Amino acid sequence: MKQSKVADYAAIAFGAALAGLGINAFNIANRLAEGGIAGVSILLKLSLGWDPGLVTLLANLPLMALGWRIFGGQALALTVFGTLCLSAALSGFGWVRYPVDDPLVAALLAGCAVGSGLGIVFRFGGTTGGVDILARILRKYRGWRIGRIIFIADIVVVGGSLIYLDIKQAVYTLVAIFVGAQIIDLVQEAGYSMRAATIISDEYQQIAARIMTEMERGVTFLEASGAYSGKPRRMLYVILSRAEAVRLKKLVLSVDPGAFFSIFDAGEVTGEGFRASR
Repeated sequence: MKQSKVADYAAIAFGAALAGLGINAFNIANRLAEGGIAGVSILLKLSLGWDPGLVTLLANLPLMALGWRIFGGQALALTVFGTLCLSAALSGFGWVRYPVDDPLVAALLAGCAVGSGLGIVFRFGGTTGGVDILARILRKYRGWRIGRIIFIADIVVVGGSLIYLDIKQAVYTLVAIFVGAQIIDLVQEAGYSMRAATIISDEYQQIAARIMTEMERGVTFLEASGAYSGKPRRMLYVILSRAEAVRLKKLVLSVDPGAFFSIFDAGEVTGEGFRASR
C-alpha cells in the first residue's frame, strides 16, 4: 500500500475514533441524539441499553453490501474502513461519559467533537457509512442531492427521538448537529484557504510580470470588454493564498493606483503548484 494511502487510512481511523469518543462522552452522557444511523444507535442505547457500536455495524452491513454491489469495492473501501472504525470506537469508548449541567454546553461540546472527527474522516476521502451510502445510491439512480438526503434523514431521526426524548433534548440535538456541520466544513478546509483575484488595468503586462517574479504566482490573461464602452481589455486572473492577498493589493496599487480588482474565495484549487484532489 502506498504511503499516502496509509496516511489516509490512519487519519480516517483517528477521525472515527474522535467521533466515537465524542458521541459517548457528550451525546450519550447528556441524552442528546444524533443524525443518521449514529442517532438511531444512541436512541437504542438510551432506551434499551444496546451497544451503539454493534447497532451501527449491523445497520450498516446491508447498506455496505448494496453499495459494494453498485459502486464496486474500490470506491467503497474507505467508507467500509471508516464505518468499521466508528463502530469499534463507539464500543471501545463506551465507558467514557462527560455529563454537563448546562445542555447548551453539552450540545456545543458534542458538535465540536463529533464534527471534528467526521471532518477528518471526510477530508481524507472516507465516510462513516449509513445515510452517506444511501445518499450516494439515491443520487446515482434518482438524481437527488446528497446534502438534502442527509438533512432529511437527520430530521427524521431527531423527530423520531421525541418518542423517547423530550422536546428540549431534541432541540439541543439540532444545535449539536448544526455546530457539527459547521465544524466539518472548517476541518475539511483547515490549512487550505486560497483566494482568486481578477485585475483590470492598462498596466496589465507590468503587473503580470511583477506577480510572476516577486510573488512567484502564475497569471492568466482573460479577454474581456467593457459593456458600456465596448473597449476590449485584458483581465488578469491569479490564484494565491490568503496571506498573499494583502501583498497583491499593494503590488497592484503601486503599479496602477486606478486599477480595478477583486479578491474572492476559491473553494477548491488543483493543479501544478496546488494540492491534489482527494
